Amino acid sequence: MKDIFNAPFVEEMKKTTANMYRLGWDERNGGNISYMLNPTEVGEYLDLNNVIRTIPTGFDATPLIGKIFIVTGTGKYFKNVIDDPETNLGIIRIAEDGTTAELLWGYKDGGKFTSELPAHLMSHISRLEANPENRVIMHSHPTNTLAMNFVHELDEKKLTHSLWQTCTECIVVFPDGIGVLPWMVCGTNEIGVATAEKMKDYRLVVWGMHGIYGAGKDLDEAFGLIETVEKAAQLYMLTAHLPRVNTIRDEELAEVAEAFGLEYRKDFLDL
Repeated sequence: MKDIFNAPFVEEMKKTTANMYRLGWDERNGGNISYMLNPTEVGEYLDLNNVIRTIPTGFDATPLIGKIFIVTGTGKYFKNVIDDPETNLGIIRIAEDGTTAELLWGYKDGGKFTSELPAHLMSHISRLEANPENRVIMHSHPTNTLAMNFVHELDEKKLTHSLWQTCTECIVVFPDGIGVLPWMVCGTNEIGVATAEKMKDYRLVVWGMHGIYGAGKDLDEAFGLIETVEKAAQLYMLTAHLPRVNTIRDEELAEVAEAFGLEYRKDFLDL
């Protein structure tokens, strides 16, 4: 059996959480990540028959029965993952009843997964239906994205359009646009259901005055989506109070999308 501490998926989580904390996206115990793993790969590092304990998930995740995830822990600080992954992360498998998680590794201090796991599992179900390669759900609180929430209309077309116009690469990176939810109480199944509904059409969903959810095939893709939104939001906030002398016109955005052969939200442009 290989050493779990050298597993590539543990190393990826350590590096990603450290980066997110360094960038100020995940203060204190803010933010969470769930990453669906390949059972064969996990089996090289863990005895999949050895269930440490079971934990109720608070949600019927029947479509995910048997799926294995590495998930950040509730109340845990991203900055601590790199030094103590076994306490701050856990590897879980959705049990046969669909409502229980079997702990295979981690949460060694008796903790458990993020309180927003139901929202993650709901979003995983939506994204797997939309794209079977999407294995990561990532939630964070990027500073400029949040700041933009307070000065910009929380409208999917208008928010996406503003970000597309801010940086040429945006329409290339997220041609499907950004879903938007109004402010809701976090950590509830209600916000999970609403997010999962948006995730049927979007890989990015803004939680109004709270943060953002991103989905991708791996940690790099999900991180890169949020990173691109945050950079565009920063540019927007740096210039929003100034007279706009230049902008990327909708015709030019369409040119970029066509040049890259993208399937993009044409209805988000005013052509």
